[in-house]
Amino acid sequence: MFFKKDCGDLISPQSFVIINIESEVKNMSKEKRLTLNAEKRNSIANVFQSHWERENSKVILNYNLAKENYNSLRSTMKELVEKIVRTHQPQEDVDTIRRMSNKYGSNGGELYHDNCFNFRYSFTKVDDEGNKVDDYDNVNVDFGLEPTRSFGYAYYRNELKEKGHNPDFLYEWQDERRNPRYYEEENACDKWLGYRNSSNEDKSFIKPKAEWENDFKLWVIGSSYCHTRNFAVDETTFNVLNQFKIAQEKLVEAHESIFSYVNEKMKKLRLGLKSYRYFDQAKSLADKLGVALNESILNESSSLALSVYSPENLASLLEDKVEMTREEKIAFYKKQQGATIM
Repeated sequence: MFFKKDCGDLISPQSFVIINIESEVKNMSKEKRLTLNAEKRNSIANVFQSHWERENSKVILNYNLAKENYNSLRSTMKELVEKIVRTHQPQEDVDTIRRMSNKYGSNGGELYHDNCFNFRYSFTKVDDEGNKVDDYDNVNVDFGLEPTRSFGYAYYRNELKEKGHNPDFLYEWQDERRNPRYYEEENACDKWLGYRNSSNEDKSFIKPKAEWENDFKLWVIGSSYCHTRNFAVDETTFNVLNQFKIAQEKLVEAHESIFSYVNEKMKKLRLGLKSYRYFDQAKSLADKLGVALNESILNESSSLALSVYSPENLASLLEDKVEMTREEKIAFYKKQQGATIM
């Protein structure tokens, strides 16, 4: 049995089925082409942002290595600081003050269990008039989470993100401090980290700030004011101690670099997505950049806008042109560090 096509030609039943299937597939593709609106574009943008914040890029590598370096130095610093403090304040002196204070109260002397220590390197220099003058440098070594709050946001960046908070608020709205989102995110991050607490919170959960406060402490002679105690050290020891402070600063800088890197990409991406009309355009872009994107992230809604940026062009703007080798990555980090402890 044969069928007639519209043009009058006879075709076999098998060919007729194939033609109908192809026609149905084309019709289904047209019907299923998913259009985009502002909400869907925002959902797509979030997928790209999550990808860029987790990929093996220069800035992510630098952040991970900076955090590893800080953790390693932290262990070293505990041993060094205890050695210096006990050289200046032997344990037997601490025990004596404790006995005296137990017997005479505050008149017997003061002790404080502290995790903050100041060190001073004294030296002689020549001034502009050629005279020798005494001078000194100080370095503060703080084992708590609050040398600056930006350090806490940097150290726990990934954990805060996982909890749905935005530790990047410092940089995202640094010029818009009156923006309600700035204070909203600051409050959320501070509560999770333990910078802010309320009486009705679950006390079974030890927050990071409290955990860090008790991680390392030494009994020192003196009041609770850290800046009133200065332990003398030589130049070599001072430089080693200063590396700990530098490591903290490097981690904060690495956090800011991640934000800047991702933010620049997101500006280009959002501009391109605004012009995309269909999901398959965003999907094509995602495929070119190795971003896992599927329709399940979207809700049913209508779409706007005409397509101006092709996926090929936008992909070229968003790609990192050169992928570093492992050796280059290590060299890059060492260059960023600037100095290491010998």
